Amino acid sequence: MISVDEALAVLARHRLDLPTDRVGLDRALNRELAEDVSARVTLPPHAGSAMDGYAVRFADLAGQGTRLQVIGEAPAGTPFPGSAGPGEAVRIFTGSVVPQGADHIVIQEDVTREGDQILLDQTQASRAHIRAAGGDFSAGDVLLRAGMRLGPAQIAVAAAADHAAVPVRRRTRVAILANGDELRAPGSDPGGGEIIASNYYGLAALLRKWGAEPIDLGIARDSPEDIAEHIERASDADIIVPIGGASVGDHDHMFAAFTDAGFAPIFRKIAVKPGKPTWFAAKGSQLVLGLPGNPASAFVCAQLFLRALLSGAERLAEQPAVLTDSLRANGPRENFLRARLSVGTDGTRQVSALDRQDSSLISPFLDADCLIRRLPASASAQAGEVIRTVWLER
Repeated sequence: MISVDEALAVLARHRLDLPTDRVGLDRALNRELAEDVSARVTLPPHAGSAMDGYAVRFADLAGQGTRLQVIGEAPAGTPFPGSAGPGEAVRIFTGSVVPQGADHIVIQEDVTREGDQILLDQTQASRAHIRAAGGDFSAGDVLLRAGMRLGPAQIAVAAAADHAAVPVRRRTRVAILANGDELRAPGSDPGGGEIIASNYYGLAALLRKWGAEPIDLGIARDSPEDIAEHIERASDADIIVPIGGASVGDHDHMFAAFTDAGFAPIFRKIAVKPGKPTWFAAKGSQLVLGLPGNPASAFVCAQLFLRALLSGAERLAEQPAVLTDSLRANGPRENFLRARLSVGTDGTRQVSALDRQDSSLISPFLDADCLIRRLPASASAQAGEVIRTVWLER
């Protein structure tokens, strides 16, 4: 067995270098950016008014009672063709281009309009209400970096920078293969000794959140021949994720079937609980990450190891939290406990381990939002101690 950190390092080294696609912004959500994106325009492209009012020269404002001649107006999208000279004002609106010569906006609430003149009602303390050109970004600025995941904010910035499409990595195709004579699809009314195969649906949902494309290979029977047939169906997958069938029972044929198909083992087991049977192999550029069959084990190990394989992260993103209840000493394998975060009365980040930790239970994930990380041979932990937690996607 290898350690969790050793497994993460191995998986990071095998992250796939996928080809680049160019997609419209309406299809870019949750995609990985393949190249830096620079601004094609300056934003704002010109000095603009931040308020409705009058564009004036600040030097002309002698104080309350100042009278200025209104020489025109500048609606948004239609700049005033001239310039504001001494003693002159231009009617202006939010977003309008500030006329040449003007360096201040008097808001309309601070003046009284009398025909073609305005009378200043409020003394102006300093120049204000003008948004400088390039205040957000300038043409040529690198706004988005290659490797980042595109969310709503990144897509909005790309659009504002005048990009209708962006270069992204092709989605990683991940084929999920369940295994077991006892498994039946949801909605099939299982009989005696049969159980519902739920792992595909949870893992597929995680993969979509992580920007990958799940492929359902179905359920293979407990026979090397049937598993081999399912493996052949995954020829277009970048990563194959077989679930279960990798232990030492008489009907556990998954690992052997993949080695018979030409996949070279890279590691066989991880010293982790849950998830000891997690394994990793490769055949050319195609990768296989085998997960345990128990639902909780598969879900946890996907969060720890499959996410790392997709992202290339070499270590887990941990956050400290204060333990609310004591934990007993840990055994020789690293342990990840399903847990829930809260905020204490003093504002500290607190964490509580859930009572039910059995690896066959999936419903505790409805309450869990993190994992408590317990290192091998950790001593018992008492309430009030600061411990490690790992965020849990759910």
